[in-house]
Amino acid sequence: MNAPHTPGSTAHPLFTDPDVVQMREDMALALRAAAHFGLGEGVCNHFSMALPDGRHFLLNPRGLMWSEVQADDVVIVDDQGCVVAGGHAVEPTAMFIHTAVHRIARKTCVLHTHMPYATALTLTQQRALDTTLSQNAMRFHGRVAVDGRYNGFALDGREGERIAHAMQGADISFLGNHGIIVCGERMDYAFDDLYYLERACQAQVLAQSTGVPLAPCDPALAARVAEQANGERLQSTLFFEALRRRL
Repeated sequence: MNAPHTPGSTAHPLFTDPDVVQMREDMALALRAAAHFGLGEGVCNHFSMALPDGRHFLLNPRGLMWSEVQADDVVIVDDQGCVVAGGHAVEPTAMFIHTAVHRIARKTCVLHTHMPYATALTLTQQRALDTTLSQNAMRFHGRVAVDGRYNGFALDGREGERIAHAMQGADISFLGNHGIIVCGERMDYAFDDLYYLERACQAQVLAQSTGVPLAPCDPALAARVAEQANGERLQSTLFFEALRRRL
């Protein structure tokens, strides 16, 4: 991967394609909403979204707080990590992680954060959320992978590929000593999962902090709740549209 991280041209035809404009607006909204809920970390971490042509994806720019990102700030990158459209540079680790997950795990939306409670669980021996505890946690039952091998910053293509392969097709990956990746086919679904994943992790961390033994449910019940929660996603869309009105 060559991965030059300099700005591209805003005259690129993809930048003004109506469908891509809508995707850039959704990306910017998701970033601002994540900042609103305290899921960001400085100017680090990244969201990406594959374009329909399969050869390009959207990525948030380097150096901007998530709370300030607007649609025109979102850049377009090709599958080799080259910026082809947009007025900003991008950060190297984003290129290596996100291009690999899009290519290998075949995910449309890839949200990578170091959000506090989910990251806290990656520091434990279990490394991840217990999906048999809270109702919010159960929606992720059977959808979680754990990558317990931390190798430092992802500054080359090999590490990005290792992270992508470790997902084994899962929607959610807990990266040991690092953070999480949440994937989805649509941004409203992916953001909804990101939000509720952090809420579930928060509940688990708070429950563990009491020192009282936890009371998990039967895995079969957790699987049934996951089926109920994921079988109808209108609530995810309504939440995202409510955020669009507010933010």
